[in-house]
Amino acid sequence: MEHEVQSSRQRESIYWHLASHGVPKSLHCLCLKLAEEYAVNAMARSRLPSPEYVSHLTDPSFHHVVLLTDNVLAASVVVSSTVQNSARPEKLVFHIVTDKKTYTPMHSWFAINSFRSAVVEVKGLHQYDWSQEVNVGVKEMLEAHRLIWSHYYKNLKHEDFEYEGENRRCLEVLSPSCLSLMNHLRIYIPELFPDLNKILFLDDDVVVQHDLSSLLELDLNGKVVGAVVGSSCGDNCCPGRKYKDYLNFSYPIISSNFDHDHCAWLYGMNVLDLEAWRRTNITATYHKWLKLVSI
Repeated sequence: MEHEVQSSRQRESIYWHLASHGVPKSLHCLCLKLAEEYAVNAMARSRLPSPEYVSHLTDPSFHHVVLLTDNVLAASVVVSSTVQNSARPEKLVFHIVTDKKTYTPMHSWFAINSFRSAVVEVKGLHQYDWSQEVNVGVKEMLEAHRLIWSHYYKNLKHEDFEYEGENRRCLEVLSPSCLSLMNHLRIYIPELFPDLNKILFLDDDVVVQHDLSSLLELDLNGKVVGAVVGSSCGDNCCPGRKYKDYLNFSYPIISSNFDHDHCAWLYGMNVLDLEAWRRTNITATYHKWLKLVSI
């Protein structure tokens, strides 16, 4: 009986964890107000960017910063902190991609609030005219992640879980963000921006504290990604997690192809060479591995 009571308490904690990630928060009230503003305020519906700045959206001489997010306030913090700390804010072009339900409030916010001389573009996924191949690929990707999510959810229901070790990773997999389209679309950035060859990708939980010009002008020497790999604790110290924190090494195909102790690079801030990405076809490689681990 003591074991059953303890198990029930652990399960209650786990369900509270899941609920805290899934229950709508007060931020949604802001989105509703901004959606109303879009309907009644002509300024909130004004074009982003203004017609005289449209040419900047594909001009390689500007610094292009990309965000994929459905969080209005988070996007605002990233943009404002980047602009405030920039030595040349007039060179910045922000490309904010969001989902259909958030497009109206996101557009309203950035149409009403100016960010010095930086250019901001807000685009909804429903405004993209993707090929059939990309549409099929996105659906297959989401279905594969749904299967992975279901696998961990079944384990949660049928096993005695403690919020430690391997079980903590299971809870992270069950977070709603793991099924979020916005979270997975980063693998399709070259398709989202076919006219750009180099971008700086920022997650929406980033607060910029320094000028980013040097990153945007960094020569990647043909590499696809420039990421944080060093740390103040030495060359052999990982700044983040390792492969074993993300991949299931109980699968023979994973253990035979990857080193579980290899450092995983952080995705909060990356310089991306989209030309090199397209040349190496990383998106197709990602889909190949996703199919292998979701069978």
